[in-house]
Amino acid sequence: MRTLSFLLFALLLISCSKEKRAEKAADKMRDFVIELSEYAKAENPNFLIIPQNGIELCFNYESLEDGFSTNYMNAIDGVGVEELFYNSGVAEEDGRIAQAEEIGQSKSVLVADYVNPNSNMNDAFAQSDQRGFIAFPRAANGYDYQFIPDSVHNENANDINTLGEAQNFLYLISTTSYSSKSDFLNAIAASNFDVVLIDLFFEGDELTSSEIQSLKTKANGGKRLVIAYMNIGAAETYRYYWQEKWKKGRPNWIKKEYDGYPDEYWVKFWKKDWKEIIYGNDESYTKKLLNAGFDGAYLDNVEVYYYLYFDE
Repeated sequence: MRTLSFLLFALLLISCSKEKRAEKAADKMRDFVIELSEYAKAENPNFLIIPQNGIELCFNYESLEDGFSTNYMNAIDGVGVEELFYNSGVAEEDGRIAQAEEIGQSKSVLVADYVNPNSNMNDAFAQSDQRGFIAFPRAANGYDYQFIPDSVHNENANDINTLGEAQNFLYLISTTSYSSKSDFLNAIAASNFDVVLIDLFFEGDELTSSEIQSLKTKANGGKRLVIAYMNIGAAETYRYYWQEKWKKGRPNWIKKEYDGYPDEYWVKFWKKDWKEIIYGNDESYTKKLLNAGFDGAYLDNVEVYYYLYFDE
């Protein structure tokens, strides 16, 4: 009995220790995003910063009841949320809807649901519409963001100069449906989405500033925003910065495998070497986005602060 009690006590201590470390890491992630934003906006004050997921970071102590984290909210222009209403089926209510609604009072909220069966697509749009969010529900065969939908929800010919003016967006970060970069660019150019979210690279080939500029006009003539995906919480083995000798634990900021994504590793994002990969110098990822003329960055995996210590 004493042995069992000791084991339970030890497990409780470990759990509490993990929680405290995750709480400290949450503060570090806020600082990371704020510093990145300050760096980008010093060069382009209109450059949009949109963290994806981890929306609880918008609140002090990651709690809606404790009010907004003012410095963090001032550093961002919107948030992205995956699978808010639909995760194949109806998503489990976990408090994020209330958080997103509160954030949506002052910032844009971009929702990327995963809808299966496709008959739920209209409801996914309606759930976002009634809350003032903009939606990109993925169809059953589009989990990896590899397709351009046949129609545009809330299609319009307006000039979109700010994120708050957008009524829809395209999320297209996989290029597997396109045989060439020109096919990829032409397909986007032929669409009428208000915001286009893409990767800086097509099959390892960096998009040029003229190619990015060519996407900033909708097919109907209206202006639109072109935002770049950037993974700030996980290192990707297919990126230009990855070194052949790297693996889990080497360098020591490469912390653990990302379950379900064999080409990615969760990182200790507060470490100097990783920060220098992401922002702060002329060789950084953010600088590449600024040089290419993107209108902003979509920051993926900010929730790494939690997954470094707990399973996905």
